[in-house]
Amino acid sequence: MSDLTRAPDARSLVVMARTPRTRAPSRRSARPPLPKGFGTIWTTVALDLVGFGIVLPILPLYAKRYHASAFTAGALVASFSLAQLIASPFWGRVSDRFGRKPVLIVSLVGTAIGSLFTGLAAGLPLLFIGRLVDGASGASVSVAQASVADLAQPDQRARLFGLLGAAFGLGFVLGPAIGGVLAPIDPRLPFFAAAAIAGINALVAVRRLPETRPASRQPAERVSAGATPVWRMPAVLTLIGVSFLSLVAFSAFEGTFSLFGASRLHFRESSTYVVFFVIGVLIAVIEVGLVHPAVARFGERGALQLGLVCNAAGLAILPAVHSRWWLAPSLLLLTAGQGLVTPTLSSTVAGQVEHRRRGEVLGVQQSAGGLARVLGPSLGGLLFGSVGAGAPYAVGAVLVACAALALALSPRPIALDAPGEPTPDDDAPQERPIA
Repeated sequence: MSDLTRAPDARSLVVMARTPRTRAPSRRSARPPLPKGFGTIWTTVALDLVGFGIVLPILPLYAKRYHASAFTAGALVASFSLAQLIASPFWGRVSDRFGRKPVLIVSLVGTAIGSLFTGLAAGLPLLFIGRLVDGASGASVSVAQASVADLAQPDQRARLFGLLGAAFGLGFVLGPAIGGVLAPIDPRLPFFAAAAIAGINALVAVRRLPETRPASRQPAERVSAGATPVWRMPAVLTLIGVSFLSLVAFSAFEGTFSLFGASRLHFRESSTYVVFFVIGVLIAVIEVGLVHPAVARFGERGALQLGLVCNAAGLAILPAVHSRWWLAPSLLLLTAGQGLVTPTLSSTVAGQVEHRRRGEVLGVQQSAGGLARVLGPSLGGLLFGSVGAGAPYAVGAVLVACAALALALSPRPIALDAPGEPTPDDDAPQERPIA
């Protein structure tokens, strides 16, 4: 009898019985566990944004205690974004050279000092100093994103960016609620609470926050002194342009929707608060639950394109809204799009550069976002007052459509850390920057 037809003997049966069977991988396999250190980064960012959410809603009213005009109150709010716009690229480069952890700690300490100055202010000059200090040190978002990009596998990066975005949403939901409870007790108390949260957060970060920047084989000085800015590469520059245009449109919506709701839908302040609360919750849910399946199905670039299309569609419907029933599909499309765009865009930007330059390029992206948040509400208010209630959203839809078109027409670059590809050597030829 041949070996192929011979029956197994007793010893073979024992071995077969003791050998564990390996199951074929399920098509519905569980998501990989979060990388070590991500939970601490997430908590640090969430607490930082809680403090920011405490301060932001009441800052204009607080400034009026010192006889600030509406323009001065607006300039006080904008001063934070302006300082952040200037400082974010610098802090990104510092994090690339010296590490993410020290920059995050400096950012938290700056937030504590700025909030304390704001609470102790006896006049407008110290109020502006407090906001400028807070904004100039406010690199926590871009550096935290760089930290997550350092930790994440390429195919999990967008998912982790989505979870990090949920931390932003949590901060903007809890912060105003805490500020609303503290402000009636004493107008200064919310700023002292924000300073305490940031200070405690910094102390905890010193002990628990991991350093994620990988050790480089090249001297840090070489990157700092001799390298061309990575944001000038065409692929990165296109993505930063997409980020800028989409955020101008969305911030114009944020800055004018309360006026739109009052004039078109007869919303009161409480109704507007409810709408923004629902928007924040929906964006957080989408970032946690929808980003990973969308990226797995369409890829980072495809999910980003889908988000831009949804965003443009939601804005395009909004000018025609004259009832609350029509408001729901518009806001659903808009929030779904924004929930997809924010994490996938940052993840795609991070994937275009080597790890030693991620802090720099994400800092530039945050700087462009700060400029968009300064220009967007101003443009939206101008269009609302001079053209009509629906004009900010019609123009916003055009801007997002232009961003989607630019992304579709731009060449599809090869990510430096694409799954299955070796990480390139620091001296490998890269895309030529734009002069």
